[in-house]
Parts: sequence; structure tokens; C-alpha cells
Amino acid sequence: MPQPLWRRTTVSVVGALALTLSVSTVAPSALAAPAKPEPLSVFPSDTLTVRDAGQLTGRRVALPTEGCGAPIACGLVQQLNQLDGFDLDPRIAVRFSGPVEPAEAAARITLQEAHGGWRTGVDRVVWDPSTNTLFAHPAEQLAPSTTYRLKVQGGPATKALQDTFTTMSATDGLLDIQRQIDSGQAFRAVGISRPALQVQGAFPAAGTTVAWATDRGVTDPEPSLTPVPTAAVGGTIVFGNFQAPSWLTPDVTIPQTPTRDGGPRPVEAERLPFVAVLPPGTPPAGGWPVAVFGHGFTSSTNAVFLAAVANAQNGIATIGTNVVGHGFGPDSAWVVTSGGETTRIPAFGRGIDQDRDGDVESSEGSSATGAASAQSSRDALRQTVADNMTLIRSLGGTDVDGNGTSDLSGRDVTYFGQSFGGIYGTMLTGVDRAVTRSVLNVPGGPISEIARLSPSFRPLTALALTAAGLHNGSGGAAPDFREQLPLRGEGPVTLTVPGASAVQEYLARSTWLSRPGSPETFAPLIRPERVLVQVAFGDQTVPNPTSYTLVDAGNLWSRTSLYRNDRTANAAVNPHSFLLDLATFPTAALQGQAQVAAFLGRGEVVDPDGAGPVWEVPISDPALLLPLNFPQPALRP
Repeated sequence: MPQPLWRRTTVSVVGALALTLSVSTVAPSALAAPAKPEPLSVFPSDTLTVRDAGQLTGRRVALPTEGCGAPIACGLVQQLNQLDGFDLDPRIAVRFSGPVEPAEAAARITLQEAHGGWRTGVDRVVWDPSTNTLFAHPAEQLAPSTTYRLKVQGGPATKALQDTFTTMSATDGLLDIQRQIDSGQAFRAVGISRPALQVQGAFPAAGTTVAWATDRGVTDPEPSLTPVPTAAVGGTIVFGNFQAPSWLTPDVTIPQTPTRDGGPRPVEAERLPFVAVLPPGTPPAGGWPVAVFGHGFTSSTNAVFLAAVANAQNGIATIGTNVVGHGFGPDSAWVVTSGGETTRIPAFGRGIDQDRDGDVESSEGSSATGAASAQSSRDALRQTVADNMTLIRSLGGTDVDGNGTSDLSGRDVTYFGQSFGGIYGTMLTGVDRAVTRSVLNVPGGPISEIARLSPSFRPLTALALTAAGLHNGSGGAAPDFREQLPLRGEGPVTLTVPGASAVQEYLARSTWLSRPGSPETFAPLIRPERVLVQVAFGDQTVPNPTSYTLVDAGNLWSRTSLYRNDRTANAAVNPHSFLLDLATFPTAALQGQAQVAAFLGRGEVVDPDGAGPVWEVPISDPALLLPLNFPQPALRP
């Protein structure tokens, strides 16, 4: 694994959050050497917590709320103050008494487990000359619920200082939900006797056409029909629903509870859709082996048809449900024509008109609203993981054709997800041992970094900064804000743009708050033999540095397959959708799906082009994913 250029460990102070340490000084004699810059304060620090016996760490964050800024920034601080520790990738800040050379000072910063030998340095170094503050992030992701000693080593350039801080129990909430599902407590709490699939229609793929009537709200009162390609899948197409416990409140959040409290409580049962594609022929005893498919952002269960092609050819059934906020409105439906008859089946769309403009968009309802908006999609992702855990436990014994035998097996269930599906699939695989194996296609994390770095999503970050009063560009949705943040492995950056430090701080705090619903948090829980990660070189939707973060967090490099689109005739095309876009990537899609089917079915990792140059299995050099690998001038400092 490559070592970042700035390998070294750091401490931090964040403006008003800095802990000011009293330091006695002695006036130097006229002949003494000039005083060395002295570290005055660091962040994070356990001095910014209070004792709380209800938390796994025994602590709760207590950041100052006085002078916290605009209402959104203050609301963010209040939410952070409910957590039981600091971020797993904190924005470290060390304020000095005078100027320092950033690279030299950063090399003297280390983080070490307070009760162990593990240590790391710092990376992504930023120097703010206006406050003599050095900012950085750990070179490696920290462990949850762990106390670290943050040291600034003394030397020719600076004096020494050290402090301790404790990281949050970032995996706890979702693990609590998993335990509630496994014990049956979650189902009993909302009146579900047992999880099971309800089949609403099963049709032979041959001779059947499917259209999707999408409910887009009052602006489109008659749901629009969208044809769905199904001819290539073969076998049987099945539509239905199941009930699942929901922990979400109307603002798309899951309430924060003390981490010793057993987790949040489910609030209701929700009826969710499923679409399944069964292979042709007679199922084996106990039913077809099943792969759960996780669709991407703005997509829905209609993607199951494309995802099922190679699986059906290899005797694997594919099933999927909708992500929170996806599938358009609740009146969406499937219009199925088969054998000369047309059947309309509810599609149970999960989209809602959050902005009340009369239009239900393709992912509207998947992000938190109001004062909780800084949490973004954190809890929608956690709920989606819970939905898939329920779906897995609903499979066994499902009789599709009514002949009294099981068509879907609930044993050795596998998973594969594309894009957003790879993101929440990482979380699912990390917490749920019921998933035997997973293929995670083009995932990355954290979500806030995907939004910042991707040309497709950067305007969303701009809107959030505008709402917080921190946009330092032309404003609105314009992605021209200037954060002056180096990528991992790049050299230090000296701040020159007004407002850049405030942008960095807001992004860091938002990421901290969202960490319990972010994939890199859960990657360390995955045993490498259970997973195959597919990454596309130069991905402009989930940029390569975010894939690096996820894979490195779990040390999954030996299980990472790199698709080198830059070595194909499609080099100028964003390769993010290569797995399912047969029209644009006909060869890569079939190769990628064959790799998926081989791993799901047999646990075998195959190189789709053998000795060819397009696929690297495993990736030849992790450092290939450190740069963006596509031009993005707005990000440059």
C-alpha cells in the first residue's frame, strides 16, 4: 500500500473550538536564539467533552455554542454535541505562536492509540497564515470508540505538545439496528409477525413487456409510462412487496440515542416493493440461490432487469427494492403486458415532494430536511441497509408460481450493488453476516467528499454552503466555491482565498455528523474474502480518491478490481455506469457482469480480459486512485 507523501500525525485547533493552553514564558536574553514557534492549542481534545455514563465511550461532545455562527452552523454544533466522540477522520488543528514551515511541522505530528502501539501521521495539510494554524487529517482512518494521543513533537522548528481525544462509536447505531432485526425485536415492535414476501404477479420474461408508470406528483397527475427492457433476462419476472420496520422520522432522520441504550427504536412498518428475476428452468431443491441487488442514486427497482442478465444465465435469482426516497411517488405502478393481458401492479414508490413544488423527483426524499439537513443522506442510507436486511430475511420459502415449493432460497444470500448500491452495500456487508459475499461496484466515501469532488454533485455542496452563508464564490448552486483542500498524498496548501477555512470547517463537521451512515466507516468490518470491489479509473461520479478512502479503510486492496476505461475507445466517456450501460460499454458491461456472477456464484475472482490491459485484478498500484484522473480545475488550490 502506498504511503501518503505527508506520512505523519497531527493535532488540530478549529478557530473558536481551540483549546487555549496556558504557557509560562521566560523573557529571552538579548543574545538568546529567537524563540521557536510554540503549539498553543490542539483539536480534537477530550477537554471538549463531558462525562456521560450513557455512552459507550463514557463521554459526550461539548463544543462551545456561543458564537457558533449562523443558525445552520449552530444547529450543526448542537447535533455534534449529541455524539459520544470525535470523527474517525478529524480535521486536526494545531495553533502555533508564530509561523511554521507546514511540511516540517506536519512531519512532527503523530496520533497513537492511548492503550496500544498503533500510530499514524497526518496528510492533507493546510496552513492558515492568518491564524498560524496548521490543519491536517490522519493519514489513515481511525478506529471507533478509541482514545488517541495526539502529539506535536519538539524539534528545531517547534516546541512539543500533546493531548488526548476519543473517537465516536460510529458503527454502533447500525449494529444496534441489525441486532434488533436478528432478534425479531424490530418486527414485534411494529406488528410484523414475520418477514415474508408477498407476490403480486409473476410472468415469463419471453413475450412480456413492462412499462413503469411513474408518479411525479401534481405536475404530472397521469403517471408517465416508461418502457423497461426485459427481453434479455430470460426466466420469470416477479413483482411484489414486503413489510419492513422503519426507524425514520418525517425529516428523514433517525434520532440520536445514547450509545449504551440499545439503539434507536423503530417507529412504524412500511410496505416496500421488490422486483425479482428468476433464471429459466426448474429451481433446485430449496429454491434458486439469490443475489440482492442495490440500485444507484436516482435509479430504482427497474435497474434489477439490467443487473439480472448474467446472474440468470448462471442460475442465480436477482431481487431488489427501492432506496429511501427513490422510485418516484407512492402511486407509481408497473404496467405488465403478457399473454395478451395487461396488469397494473403497485410499485410502492418511496419519493416524496419535500420542497412542495408539486414535482416528485427521482431521489426526492433521500436526504434529511430542515435543521437536520447537514446529515444529508446518513439516515436514509442506514434505513436502506435495514430494508435490505429485512428483504434477505424474507426470502426463504417464497412460492412464486403457487405449486407449493420454494422458488427462492434464503440460504447463502449474496449481494451486489452499483454506485449508491455499492455505498450502502459496503455498510450492509460490514454489519450483516447473513450476506455471504458481496460485489461492490464503483463505491466510494464519504458522501460529502463524493459531492465535493464530482462535477455531477458539486452544485449540491454549493447549495449547502450557500444555505449556511459560507459560499465564497458567486453563490447559489454555482460550483465555483474555493475550499483549497489538497487531495490525499498531495503537498501542503497555504490558504490564500477568503472564506476557504470556514468552508473546510463546515465540510469537516458535516462529514463528522454523517460518519455513522458512511461506507468507509463499515469497510473495516468486512473480511476481504467476502467482497469484491470494482472501481472505474477516472470515474467522474464517484471520484477515484473516494474509492481509495473506502478500500484503504478496510484494507481491501487485494480484493479490488480496476476497470481501465482510459485504455479503451471510450476513454473520453465517464466510465461510472460501465456495469449496466450495455449501449455505451457493451464489452465492459458483459465482462463486469461475468465477474460479478463468478464471485456471487462460486466465490471466484476472475480477470475479465485475462492478460489484456483493460482490467487489473487485483489493482496493480493503489496510488492510481489518489488523483482524480479527470480534469477538475475548480478544485485546484
